[in-house]
Amino acid sequence: MNADAVVVGAGVIGSAVALELARAGRRVVVVDRAAAAGQGSTSASSAVIRYNFSTLAGVTTAWESHFCWSSWADHLGHDVGDLARFTRSGMVMLDVDAAPRAGWLPLFDEVGVPYEEWDSSTLSRRLPGIDNGRYWPPKRIEDDQFWSDAATTLGAVYTPDAGYVSDPQLAAQNLAAAAAKEGAEFRFRATVAGVESENDRVGAVVLADGTRIAAPVVVNAAGPWSGKLNRMAGVGSDFAVSVRPMRQEVAHVLAPEGYHPSGGVGPSVADMDLGTYFRGEVGGGLLVGGTEPECDPFQWLDDPDDADPNPTMAVFEAQVTRAARRLPALRVPNRARGVVGVYDVADDWTPIYDRTELPGFYVAIGTSGNQFKNAPVVGRLMSTLIEQVEAGADHDAHPVQYTGAHTGLPIDLGAFSRKRKHHQNSSGTVLG
Repeated sequence: MNADAVVVGAGVIGSAVALELARAGRRVVVVDRAAAAGQGSTSASSAVIRYNFSTLAGVTTAWESHFCWSSWADHLGHDVGDLARFTRSGMVMLDVDAAPRAGWLPLFDEVGVPYEEWDSSTLSRRLPGIDNGRYWPPKRIEDDQFWSDAATTLGAVYTPDAGYVSDPQLAAQNLAAAAAKEGAEFRFRATVAGVESENDRVGAVVLADGTRIAAPVVVNAAGPWSGKLNRMAGVGSDFAVSVRPMRQEVAHVLAPEGYHPSGGVGPSVADMDLGTYFRGEVGGGLLVGGTEPECDPFQWLDDPDDADPNPTMAVFEAQVTRAARRLPALRVPNRARGVVGVYDVADDWTPIYDRTELPGFYVAIGTSGNQFKNAPVVGRLMSTLIEQVEAGADHDAHPVQYTGAHTGLPIDLGAFSRKRKHHQNSSGTVLG
């Protein structure tokens, strides 16, 4: 079997890459071990659409992606049936010592992201029922200091155009369906057993059933399995940034009364001060996740298949109790309810969108639980990168530049290089 490109992974990233490669006229085959698109890490995403990142390239990519989500049918370009829906609910980024607003608001100004700066009294007025106390650093809930009164208050930055996507798995399926309309072929329940190289470049992907798919281009979008696929291909010796799988949980609870406005959904809140984030959803619910505070043990995995798929009461109670510290009217149920996923975490929580030392083998990895929002544009970044590198561009010496179709702003793909220095301004969490 022959193709122009093989994409390994049919999550939201892999499906977006497949769509853009197919649009560029390539014969694309996508392989995924699951039964349908978006059934891996994508299905466990909180699908928050926000714009606060620690690099100019990160903010620009997120803001460019905003326009894709806001006009999702136009972005897909095909009738694919039911569509994932973007809900504009706003995002409240609470002040935190580790990532002061003065460090990233200039990026908003440069890119043109609208925002409002709130002091503590404005925060209390605009988000009734919130505790505006400053509790930094985050503490474990069994630590007596967790319950200490706040000595000072904090404010926030509000981005009104932020929100969330109603069904992350459906979003991946929309992208996959659009890619199929462009001629891409999807092979599900297909496990990669090997990657072959010929004449010092990638040559084929071999599946567990013996199928050999010959292609001059292979894209690793395998999420938490990406490290394993890199080892199969024999790449990674020149990576300055590594990736590891991490188990994560997101809790589902009822929002406190008054959190959601009548007929609408309350804003998402990023609360690194306490080590949590939460977002509303239609029906009165609240999704609550963690921001990986240093006081909590990280659940690193040697093999993503080892992840316990059931939410645990210890993590559920810690995350929801932190959220309840911020929203005192929030109740903490005595039974854990939520979803479990596995992040493909880069050392600095910033993705790697790059070529590798094996010509023809590309990576869209290290998405760290924060790149769902950027997926539509990541497909275009990777397609542009592949087109230019395959045409002879030296991306390592002179990084490829992408110009946003909606904003007209340049995105320097060198920011996502495998050889980059670790981004020192990264929050060190899923917030990136």
